[in-house]
Amino acid sequence: MRVIAGTQKGRRLKAPIGNRIRPTSERVREALFSILNVEVSHANVLDLCCGTGTIGLEALSRGAARVVFVDNHRDSLLLLKNNIRRCGEPPNTVTLAGDAWELVRHPHLHRLGPFDIIYVDPPYQHDNLEQLLGELSAGQTLACDGMMVVEHFWKTVLPQDVGSVQQVRHARYGDTVLTFFQQTKHESHANRRVSGNI
Repeated sequence: MRVIAGTQKGRRLKAPIGNRIRPTSERVREALFSILNVEVSHANVLDLCCGTGTIGLEALSRGAARVVFVDNHRDSLLLLKNNIRRCGEPPNTVTLAGDAWELVRHPHLHRLGPFDIIYVDPPYQHDNLEQLLGELSAGQTLACDGMMVVEHFWKTVLPQDVGSVQQVRHARYGDTVLTFFQQTKHESHANRRVSGNI
């Protein structure tokens, strides 16, 4: 694995051994950041169920102001720590160890927000995703013009609307789908830019 673009372009990242941890493929990462484009620059990013941290580290390389990493898997956290070190241990990172479904209600996470970009990549077999998305869209976790992106298995059907957000785009890459959500109350530049399907 490597960082695709930005200040850390070409930086090699530690990959997991076996199938228990599923890093986002380079193809999907490249597509994601092509869609997000300039929205990443100076963004406050939440990388939820971050695994090895490839999404958040790519965002930092492309100019994100800060990335908050969240995961509860011991091996993932060890790989994340290794990869942050490989990228020079940037000071604008925060790592929270814990279950995403519990941490989204924790005051400490709320104090780190609001987030301009929230990337959610839970285990594909998890069956309680709608609850998590509802929690993330409530309160001040997601910025009013922020974007929430969910990586999921292509057979998983997400609701068109959940909480205060609605789907504005989805894109499929093999077995992986990226679904983009944005606040329903705000018609922002980012919303107009990413609306549609691939």
